[in-house]
Amino acid sequence: MMKTKKVFTIITILTLLLTGILAGCSSSNEEADKGKDQGTAQGEKVQITLAGWGSSPEETKLFNQTLDAFKEKNPNIDVKFEVIADQYMDVMKTRLVGGQAADVFFLDAFEAPGLIETGVLEPLDDYVTDDFDVNDFEKPMLDAFKGKDGNIYGFPKDFSTLALFYNKKMFADAGIKNPPTTWDELREISKKLTKGTEVYGFGVAPELARLMYVAQSTGDQVVKDDKANFASDKAVNALQPIVDQHVIDKTSAQPSEVGADWGGDMFGQGKAAMVIEGPWAIPFLESNFPNLDYATAEVPTINGNKGTMAYTVAYVMNKESKNKEAAWKLISFLTGKEGMKIWTSKGIALPTRKSVAAELGFDKDPLRAPMIEGAGYATVWQGGANLPIIMNNFNNQFVSAFLGDRPLNEALKEAQDQANNEIQANQ
Repeated sequence: MMKTKKVFTIITILTLLLTGILAGCSSSNEEADKGKDQGTAQGEKVQITLAGWGSSPEETKLFNQTLDAFKEKNPNIDVKFEVIADQYMDVMKTRLVGGQAADVFFLDAFEAPGLIETGVLEPLDDYVTDDFDVNDFEKPMLDAFKGKDGNIYGFPKDFSTLALFYNKKMFADAGIKNPPTTWDELREISKKLTKGTEVYGFGVAPELARLMYVAQSTGDQVVKDDKANFASDKAVNALQPIVDQHVIDKTSAQPSEVGADWGGDMFGQGKAAMVIEGPWAIPFLESNFPNLDYATAEVPTINGNKGTMAYTVAYVMNKESKNKEAAWKLISFLTGKEGMKIWTSKGIALPTRKSVAAELGFDKDPLRAPMIEGAGYATVWQGGANLPIIMNNFNNQFVSAFLGDRPLNEALKEAQDQANNEIQANQ
């Protein structure tokens, strides 16, 4: 009797297990089907929406060429591109909450950590095939879109790093043969290039988005445990030379002090002999100051270490997309070698794929090569979900120290306390 009961029990358990396995398979298949386009499997036309922000006419032309190339290879996928002109992230967040967001959309690295944490993005690792070659991406740019779980939530479409722009004629007139390679050299050369308030040796943007790599050059982090940490002794010591050059040496200025809108404009007008800017300055200078004789170099080292900033944007997928297969095809083309080559061909933004940068010759381009070189060691403009609060408070108080109104350590301590109070209040 006991033996019969035992056999019956085993059969019952096996039946239940088999039923569960089959149910699990059915459920898994249903989940997989949710990610498939309803029409793609049957060759029918599928429409997906791509959302992003506007750009210059030349960039718009390149972007349309890239989308046309995708459509030619994927005639059954209709891509509707929607431009969100104002308050881009606010609009995207509202639409994501309301279930009305695009299938694919632009995401700046600055905003990525916060959005990834909300769980509204589709992890892309399982979509990647061998021919996509993830290792071809510049690592800092790719890592900017990884979550704490290690998954990749976006592939970067392009990037910009900062380089030193210097006026060759001003250098020659001052008897300076080469651009500075260290920050100490930059400060000394600036003294030779400054002519009262008519020409400053160095044009500087006193904001965290440009100075994060400087603040972190002595080994501390601007953001630590998701809180502001820029008032530490190490960060203050790293930033003090920026302030001293302006207040004590009087050999640097910000654009607004000379009637310019930004660093490229200040440089083009001849109000600064050196500025640190990105690739966007090159077409601007070509169009507005075609006779300017200038060159670029890597950003000068600090304490013997190379550093620069990097800014990058990825294509990401809405987790609630009903057409994930088509959405991935679009992302993989736009960030693949063919699509990226079209989009970055003019060098307005730089390709995040190393092979594309080499194919386009940007690693040998006299003006862009220093920016390509900086990609491997750049500090990406990113610092967790609280960076917007941290940035605002830093910028508000750092300028007061830069203008000489108060000591840097005092200004940054007040900014840090205020930022962390705001972060605490939001928790």
